Amino acid sequence: MSDTLSSKSKKTLMCPSADAEMSGSVIFGIVAGTPEEPHVVHLDRVKAIPQELLALEAPVKPSEIFRIAATCIENGCMHFDGTNCRLTERIIDGLPAVSEQLPACAIRSKCRWWYQEGKEACFRCQQVVRDNYNATEHLFNTVDPSAYSQV
Repeated sequence: MSDTLSSKSKKTLMCPSADAEMSGSVIFGIVAGTPEEPHVVHLDRVKAIPQELLALEAPVKPSEIFRIAATCIENGCMHFDGTNCRLTERIIDGLPAVSEQLPACAIRSKCRWWYQEGKEACFRCQQVVRDNYNATEHLFNTVDPSAYSQV
């Protein structure tokens, strides 16, 4: 399914692993679990990121406690190869499914990972936390963008 997005790419897609400062950023999940085993609980609808949260100078980043989506910047992102998001390809190849059903998701209709890889991306999505400081070596190696320079 990772072929060109064709007519689907004409719509503005969202990156489901975005940073709070990116254009069009919204919260679509909350990071739950433990620091050693975080997981995402999806919200029933997207929420705006409170400006007060962005203004805080706390040691915690919004992406440590929320799952954030934003407009996919395509070629402006190190994970994008000009056609596809290599991050979702690596997640599917490197991580086990953590769900056998599609989780409820407020961004699926615009999600780049969904349009590119379909349900296989969704089955792994809940284990992806952008700022995970306790990631296993396997998880770190799976999402590490330096791997692209080795290909």
